Amino acid sequence: MMSAPASPALPDVAGIGLRAPHYREVLELRPALGWVEVHSENFFGGGAPLHTLLQVAQHYPVSLHGVGMGLASPDPLDTRHLRELRQLCDAVDPASISEHLCWNAVGGKVINDLLPFPYTQHALAHVAARVQQVQDALGRRILVENLSFYLAFRSSEMREEEFLAELVARTGCGILFDVNNLFVNAVNLGVDADAFIRGIPAEAVGEYHLAGPSLIDGCLVDTHSAPVFDDAWELYETALRHIGRRPTLIEWDVDIPALDVLQAEARKAQQRMDRS
Repeated sequence: MMSAPASPALPDVAGIGLRAPHYREVLELRPALGWVEVHSENFFGGGAPLHTLLQVAQHYPVSLHGVGMGLASPDPLDTRHLRELRQLCDAVDPASISEHLCWNAVGGKVINDLLPFPYTQHALAHVAARVQQVQDALGRRILVENLSFYLAFRSSEMREEEFLAELVARTGCGILFDVNNLFVNAVNLGVDADAFIRGIPAEAVGEYHLAGPSLIDGCLVDTHSAPVFDDAWELYETALRHIGRRPTLIEWDVDIPALDVLQAEARKAQQRMDRS
């Protein structure tokens, strides 16, 4: 079990993913936002982007969400990436840090995607060692996010929730429960959503994510380009009943709408949290 301290806690309210089109409006008007999440890699290297983020962090709790670590990749962890992330954490002092449970690099080739892998004992040992390496490098606990995937591996030896539960037990990491990812997997591949919710350790869940997918050729794709689907809201309510209230993020990364649209989605989440 890791000995690194937990990050400062996010407030148990709804927040939004803060993207570049809304930077100026947020800084000038300072709207009522519970907290904001940004993609870590967009602020590596400092400069104007980091200056903007530091200004935002003066007014809102910030969560750093990584999309490029590749925790399950067979290649060694990118030490430069880790160093940049540590520097960003030291500068921003985020309330939460998260990474995806996926791979994205092999043989020195990096793929700009979040790719699935079979849930085996070998993979578990590999990912646990890398999560521990990240936490040791950062001096902080991280949250690991469940993945949306579009195929299942015959070689898997356990379900995703079992993999996550064991990963938490071995490393002390937390879980970022992406409700939309689970919804997509349940629709596309018949994943048992109730079993997933009951199978992950509730005390390890540090955040929820909500987003809207796209229907492409009969398949739901996790595009973060639409309002949350009604069935995903129902799944979120199920999670609130069984796991409890947690900081909840509205993600919207494609066809980004006006800020008030994001705030309206966040209010829907907040209403459900308050009822729970």
